[in-house]
Parts: sequence; structure tokens; C-alpha cells
Amino acid sequence: MDVPLRVIQLTKERGWSEYRLVKESNLAASTISNIFHRNTVPSIATLESICDAFGITLSQFFSDGHMIPLSSEQDLLLKYWGAISPEQRSLIQKLLQTMI
Repeated sequence: MDVPLRVIQLTKERGWSEYRLVKESNLAASTISNIFHRNTVPSIATLESICDAFGITLSQFFSDGHMIPLSSEQDLLLKYWGAISPEQRSLIQKLLQTMI
């Protein structure tokens, strides 16, 4: 798998800029820039930070689309989830906990 290309693909799918990925992942701008422009393969720790920012697991990152099919509602929720900040995710998790 082309890891830098997958990072770029996930960023585009969410409509994020490189800057937004920097902010959401708390990584150095140079780290993200190297992935985007120098095709640098990130370390596992860096990739974990990127996956956390996207709201996905490492397994999902490397899945190549071989995952359990989602309903359209589930897919939409995951797209929204990937587009919100970690603080917003925390608030939504708390809301869901109170509803269950």
C-alpha cells in the first residue's frame, strides 16, 4: 500500500487541507508536508496520530476497502465523525452515553 497516497486520499475525502490535518493531528506542519510533497512514509506513531485525527483505526487505514459494508446512514455518520474536531467527538460521545 502507498501510505502517503492513502493519507492524501483520506484528507481529500474529508475535504480537509494539509493545515487542518496538522491541527487535528497535533503533528508538525513539516511532518505533514513531507508526507504530501516528498512521499515520506510516516512512522507508526505519526500514522496513529493521523488515524486518530481522521477518527479511524490503523486497521481501517490499511483495509483497502475490505470492510463490513455500512448502511447509508452509518456511512454518513462516519463521514461526519471524520470531519469534526476531537473536542466535538468527545461531546457527542458524552451525549450518546446519556441516551443509552
